[in-house]
Amino acid sequence: MDQVEVAAKENESKAAWKPKNPWGAPHKETVPCSLTDVMSEQLAKHLQLEDELSAFPSTAVNNEPLITGDNIDTSSDLLLAQMLQMEFDREFDLQLRLEEKKYNGDSKVSISFENYRMAHPYDDSDSSDDEVDWQDTRHDPYGPDKPKTTPKKGFTGKGKNITTKHDEEICGRRNTARMENFASEFLVGDGIGMDLKLSNQVFNSLKQHSYSEQRRSAKIHEKKEHSTAEQAVDSKTRLLMYKMVNSGILEAVNGCISTGKESVVFHAKGGSIDDKIVPEECALKVFKTTLNEFKTRDKYIKDDYRFKDRFSKLNPRKIIRMWAEKEMHNLARMQSAGIPCPEVIILKKHILVLSFIGENQVPAPKLKEINLNSEDMKGAYYQVLNMMKQLYNECNLVHADLSEYNMLWHDGKVWFIDVSQSVEPTHPHGLEFLFRDCRNVSTFFQKAGVAEAMNAFDLFNAVSGLDVQASNEAEFVAAIEALEKINEDHVQKRGKKASFDQSDDGGPPIINDE
Repeated sequence: MDQVEVAAKENESKAAWKPKNPWGAPHKETVPCSLTDVMSEQLAKHLQLEDELSAFPSTAVNNEPLITGDNIDTSSDLLLAQMLQMEFDREFDLQLRLEEKKYNGDSKVSISFENYRMAHPYDDSDSSDDEVDWQDTRHDPYGPDKPKTTPKKGFTGKGKNITTKHDEEICGRRNTARMENFASEFLVGDGIGMDLKLSNQVFNSLKQHSYSEQRRSAKIHEKKEHSTAEQAVDSKTRLLMYKMVNSGILEAVNGCISTGKESVVFHAKGGSIDDKIVPEECALKVFKTTLNEFKTRDKYIKDDYRFKDRFSKLNPRKIIRMWAEKEMHNLARMQSAGIPCPEVIILKKHILVLSFIGENQVPAPKLKEINLNSEDMKGAYYQVLNMMKQLYNECNLVHADLSEYNMLWHDGKVWFIDVSQSVEPTHPHGLEFLFRDCRNVSTFFQKAGVAEAMNAFDLFNAVSGLDVQASNEAEFVAAIEALEKINEDHVQKRGKKASFDQSDDGGPPIINDE
């Protein structure tokens, strides 16, 4: 019997043995499973997670109906995929909250994992239980508590416990609450959980400071809106420029080429005015509409007889237009006398269109900026001397701000610019201005190495034709002031000679575009 059993076992083992496949193990046939079995596995995992979460009673558990094959329509593949993904994300969020609670423990400072949660647009249960929308609450924790109001009789309590409306603590809390009425620009901060009390003196000081800051900010804002900045223009000035371009006077306005105390100069391309060709390159001199630069310079215009009657009748902003008009008339006089200076094309309010001194949008250099050889510098000196004599004798003008910064060198000649402050010799301070110009010119050319340059005293006498003698500058200035004060015959004769009206200048047209 034993041999028979052994033989039977050997036959069974031989029947069960199969030769190995040289191409590898054969693929096992997969047994198809139904959707119900798959959902049952998902349900088993979900129940297992609920058992694990039962140890943490504070953790929120989802009580929504489970996804099973009985109550869910599985005919749509998209709907089925969305529901499966939603279930997976819910499980991930639950696991994330467990890790967050385990990581923070009992620490006072907690770390949130909310940024790692899976959110879906069709899932409305993604908001955290710990988040609070303060806009929906009636009490704002960042706002101060409203102070208790006192009754009409003005006090509460009786006897020693009486409290009036003038109590220090009540007034302090009331002042703290009233700080919220300050301007929004005034930062008062917050006092969460703090019993802040401000005395009347401190509150009144803060109130006055808030008002002053509000007025200052409004003033600065208005100044920026209605003034010409260093290299920019205000809205009204831009509108005037657009009108000149639209009317064909200018073809285009380019960038800023120079800035000064009273004006900003832009480069522009010329067009035409009433069949008159405007130069191809023009300079737009825009007088600044800020009043700070003109408050200390009204002495150049209020004592000029040409504008004296109009000066007192105009507001400060219209005086700026008068400055542009004055420069136009002064340039017209210089142009008629043959003095090299910019040609006036047109005047429009506080914008003066001039011919451009330079080439290819590059302005001519100032005498201060250019290095001339000795011969050219000597020739420039004699040109300036003759131009000053012409300006005084033929144009009946004193530049009043002549220096190496207001003289340009172009085409081998010296050009005078910036004559808006120029006055006549009959001006109460005309001779003083002339002596200042002579001192500036003499100092510059002497430093430049021109041996023939006269000193300021001799240059003044050569230009004016006077014979003022003094040993030093103080005595010379005193003699000039004496001449102006007693109004000698020389000045009186010049006053009679200069009795022509400003309309005789033959200047360019003035556009009064109100």
